[in-house]
Amino acid sequence: MAMTVGIRFRPGGKVYDFDPGEMILLPGEKVVVETARGLECGEVARANRETATNGQPLKPVIRRANAEDRRRAEENAAKARQAMQVCQERIAAHGLDMKLVDAEYAFDDSKITFDFTAEGRVDFRNLVKDLAGVFHTRIELHQIGVRDEAKKLGGVGICGQPFCCSRFLRDFQPVSIKMAKEQGLSLNPTKISGSCGRLMCCLKYEQDTYEELLKLSPKVGAVVMTPEGRGVVTESNVLTGKLKVRLDKAPDSPAVDMMREDVSVVIRDKAPGGKPKAAEVAEADGKLEQPPAKPAPKAEQAPPATGEQKAQKSDHRPRNRRPRNKRQG
Repeated sequence: MAMTVGIRFRPGGKVYDFDPGEMILLPGEKVVVETARGLECGEVARANRETATNGQPLKPVIRRANAEDRRRAEENAAKARQAMQVCQERIAAHGLDMKLVDAEYAFDDSKITFDFTAEGRVDFRNLVKDLAGVFHTRIELHQIGVRDEAKKLGGVGICGQPFCCSRFLRDFQPVSIKMAKEQGLSLNPTKISGSCGRLMCCLKYEQDTYEELLKLSPKVGAVVMTPEGRGVVTESNVLTGKLKVRLDKAPDSPAVDMMREDVSVVIRDKAPGGKPKAAEVAEADGKLEQPPAKPAPKAEQAPPATGEQKAQKSDHRPRNRRPRNKRQG
C-alpha cells in the first residue's frame, strides 16, 4: 500500500495515481506533475489515500500550480483553439476524409496532439509535415472512435442529463443488443442508441440485477402452478415481480394477476409451436412411464464334448490325395 492522489488532465478524463510526497491535496486543486510525456498541469480528482500499487513506482507531484503555471495553461488552451482552425484548413487543402475533434498543447510547448475520427485508415503523412512547418514543433495525430469523440465533445443525452462518458465513466464497457432484450426495451436502434450512434452505455448499469431477477422469474409461456390452479404466464414484469397468468380452468377469461412468489414453475419453456412440450407435460403430470427394460437373452452354450468325440476329433486327419496325371499333348 502506498499513499496516492488521483489527478485528471481533462474534464471527464481518466484519473491517474501519482505520488503526493509530503503534500496534502484536496479535490479541485491544480498541480504540476511529471508524466511520461513530460510536465503536465492537472486537477486533483481524488484526495490522498492509500492504494495498492502492485510494487510499481509512481510518478511524483512536482508542486501546486502557481500563477505562472495557471497562465501558461490558459495560453496553451487559447493556442490549441487556433491550432484547430489551422489544422482544419490544412485538412481541406489536402482533401483528407477526416473529422478533427480536438487539439492539445503540451504543458512545455514541446508538441501538439490532434485527435480525429475517420471511416477508415487515413494517410496523413503530408499533413503532419505541413503542420510541423507551420507550428515548428512536434506534431502527433491520433485516430479515435465515435465514443471517444462524444466523451471529448460532451452533450446532453435523451434522458436530459449530460453524457455519462463525459461526466464519470472512466472506461467504456461492452454493450450488446441482448441486454436491451433482457431488460424488455424496444429493439429499435434509434431508441436505444446514444448520440454517438452506438448502444447506450447505461444499458450496462442494471444488467447484473436483471440477470439475477430473470433467474427467479418465469418466462412468458411457462406453465405454472398457482393457488387457483394451473396456468400459463402471459406477461411478466421482472422488476416488480408481477405476473399475468391465464388459468387452464378458464381459458377464455382474462389473465389473473399473480406475484412471482405465489407461483411455482411446472414447465419453464414452450415448444417452438407455442405449446408445452409433450414430454414435459407428461412428466409434470406423472404420466410418463418408461417400460421396464427386458433382460438380454443369454447365449446358448454347447454341451461339453465326450471322450469319444475328443478321440475322433484328435484322430481326424486330412486324406492324402493322389496327384492327377497330366494329359499328354
